[in-house]
Amino acid sequence: MAFKYVFGPVLSSRLGRSLGLDLLGAKTCTLNCVYCEVGATRNLTLERAAYVQARAILDELSAWKGLDLDRPDHITLGGMGEPTLNSGLAEVVAGARGVLPGPPVAVLTNSTLMTDPAVRRELNLADVVLPSMDTLVESEFKALNRPHPGLDIQDVARGLLLFRQGFSGRLFLEVLLAEGFNDSEQNLALLRDYCRELRPDRVDVVTLSRPGTMAKAKAVGPETLGRWREALAAGQAPAGAAAAPAAHGPSGERLRELISASLARRPQTVLQLAAALGARESLVQLAVDELLRQGEIVSSTDQGRTWYRGPDPG
Repeated sequence: MAFKYVFGPVLSSRLGRSLGLDLLGAKTCTLNCVYCEVGATRNLTLERAAYVQARAILDELSAWKGLDLDRPDHITLGGMGEPTLNSGLAEVVAGARGVLPGPPVAVLTNSTLMTDPAVRRELNLADVVLPSMDTLVESEFKALNRPHPGLDIQDVARGLLLFRQGFSGRLFLEVLLAEGFNDSEQNLALLRDYCRELRPDRVDVVTLSRPGTMAKAKAVGPETLGRWREALAAGQAPAGAAAAPAAHGPSGERLRELISASLARRPQTVLQLAAALGARESLVQLAVDELLRQGEIVSSTDQGRTWYRGPDPG
């Protein structure tokens, strides 16, 4: 079957080989971040709904299991936007654990719906939650993350603190810096105090490494990145090292399907795809070339590397 909602695995510095579950199906989010690698938000909303039926996602996960590929290090709920918008979040978390027991279930979130007690309860079912918090300065939040008008960054920050109080799993906080947007001394001071109160298991301060939504979003320099990492007590040991490529990875039409599904959610290089999918680099390159010829993916050059992604749906 062609996968619409299951993608990867993709390589993650925090989660190792991460098998993704897309809970939105199209770019639906509470934010429209200038750096988003998935592209511009099509549906900017705070409304929770069954954007993709939980049963459809779990049926695909069962089909992926039937391929008899190497187990991922984590099953990660994310995809084309903010996964907590899906009202079937709890069913997907529990169902994924039942279909593919063993790998911990992780949830990527931009933290914005942590203000909702129901969302906090549902996220408590996960093994790992990876919230982001790029800035605590309201003007920076509006410029960088371009939120739904119903959001206030101080409310979001309080919601994440409330979630942390009742969560027994691992919490990995991410701060993404974009030059001139949120790398201010004011934001650094606020986030330093916030991290001391939040007490995440790790803090990852990162910057742009892939093409974003807007060309004006640029990476910060290494000096800035290092200073922020030190201030926020980042630089901890990775959650799991990336696995070596499998000896019996996918090939042929199956490989092209897996690559197409993965690139629809995340720009990647041939080397990254090969490592994540456990396939030989030469086979991945052949599959990518064929997908390019068919118009199913597009390529771009950024920071001296060739990136591949799904075509712009608009």
